[in-house]
Amino acid sequence: MPIIAPSLLAADFLKLSEACKMLNESEAEYFHLDVMDGSFVPNISYGLPIIEQIKTATTKVLDVHLMIVSPEKYIADFKKAGADILTVHYEACPHLHSTLQQIKAHGMKAGVAINPHTSVELLKEVIKDIDLVCVMSVNPGFGGQKFIEHTYEKVKVLKQIITTAGATTLIEIDGGVTENNAAKLVAAGADVLVAGTTVFKAADPKQMIATLKAIR
Repeated sequence: MPIIAPSLLAADFLKLSEACKMLNESEAEYFHLDVMDGSFVPNISYGLPIIEQIKTATTKVLDVHLMIVSPEKYIADFKKAGADILTVHYEACPHLHSTLQQIKAHGMKAGVAINPHTSVELLKEVIKDIDLVCVMSVNPGFGGQKFIEHTYEKVKVLKQIITTAGATTLIEIDGGVTENNAAKLVAAGADVLVAGTTVFKAADPKQMIATLKAIR
């Protein structure tokens, strides 16, 4: 069964406490938190103060996805805010290995996100240092986008790289995940499903999480 990581980017920001309560009572294991700076991606979301508040409202894993330039400057800040997993973009890290080591040194799990055009082969040399690879199945920056079909093949290749290396890296899919493609993603090798619009726009968000969680 996959780990379900609802993305709060799709929640009603005027009712964040209610969203947190719903997720706490659901079968979701992670809170997926998208941090956007308007530079690396063409959108601005929320930052440290919001994450600090969410941390006080849950005991679940805070899966923080940094879509920002120079993420290495803020590692200590996000640890202090409550991040359990800190994911940086391959495309934003010229010294990726060093950044991963810094994240781990601060007691967090280290994630690497890759954009749709980035090859998973580029992660071969550091795969054993990565706890989670976030495969972007839409172009980063906005929720509610259409799923990119090539993602399935990308996941299969990445799974093979992880297996060959004897790594324990989790594969996370972020973007356009629905109850219609979730089973195919899990079959391809996905371990974690990020779902924003699919969860928060559902008639019964808690039931939608349960439906995604039950996929094998």
